[in-house]
Amino acid sequence: MIPGIGTVVNVATVLVGATIGVLLGNRLPMRTRDLVTDALGLVTLLIAGTSAIAVTSDDLSAEVGDSAPMLIVLGSLLLGGIAGSLLRLESRVEGFGGWLQARLAGAADSAERHRFIEGFVVSSLVFCTGPLTILGSLNDGLGNGADQLFLKAALDGFAAIAFAASFGWGVAASAITIVAIQGSLTLLGYALGDVLPDAHLAAITATGGLLLVGVALRLLRIREIPVADLLPALVAAPLLVEIVSAVR
Repeated sequence: MIPGIGTVVNVATVLVGATIGVLLGNRLPMRTRDLVTDALGLVTLLIAGTSAIAVTSDDLSAEVGDSAPMLIVLGSLLLGGIAGSLLRLESRVEGFGGWLQARLAGAADSAERHRFIEGFVVSSLVFCTGPLTILGSLNDGLGNGADQLFLKAALDGFAAIAFAASFGWGVAASAITIVAIQGSLTLLGYALGDVLPDAHLAAITATGGLLLVGVALRLLRIREIPVADLLPALVAAPLLVEIVSAVR
């Protein structure tokens, strides 16, 4: 199977789902669209919980000790948050979303602009911070097949319908983020081979689960956590596992 086919299918399902969602959303009252977003927030919270439980992985405990996994996830979020905040990732992602809105949607009032940006930011984070993004893209690049990305594509397609019904065309613009992140990970897997041990993957999965909790809180309108600023935590997690394992 050609490396990268999983990302191509994923982008296609998001674009189709977003188109259906926009067409459907225009026919739904605001109250119904808000309810759809709330439902998606609850499902995102469920997915986040199933990912975060990877902190109890036997492979991770065997690599760093029984007491270290929680500290590694905490350290990853702190270090990643500091790095992301200094780099102003959230502001840059929002700025890119605003630039796309101006290019693709033309002039619009502030409410419509905010809706586009929020749809782009939230859907980009949901589609690109889960464990299937990392696992599926790396496996696709390694030549192990794109089954995981095909599963992710199906999930993202349905999620895009729900998101676009509330946020509009900003959800379709997140396809650019999918190409950039999943394409980069696929190329990384193709170039480096299988270099991600199970313990390191568990740390990334658990950390990514907590990032998805932040996304869910945004969807449920509980707190606007700048999740994009925390994305470097996904890089910090395997590095901390390697450091702790070497010191131990």
